[in-house]
Amino acid sequence: MQVFVRDNDVNSALRVLKKKMQRDGTFREMKRRRAYEKPSERRVREKTQAVRRHRKAMRKRLEREGY
Repeated sequence: MQVFVRDNDVNSALRVLKKKMQRDGTFREMKRRRAYEKPSERRVREKTQAVRRHRKAMRKRLEREGY
């Protein structure tokens, strides 16, 4: 990930970097990796994420195609 600092304005560059990291999911990933996650918890989390992705895709499909 790259952010350019213009006119020695580090604060705005930092704000842009944080926004990019937020959008990319880096903060969520760092928070998740802070503590050990049991394999069973990992499976449950991945399953719920897959369900959310599927529901979101179905909502988008419903909007586009109408069924």
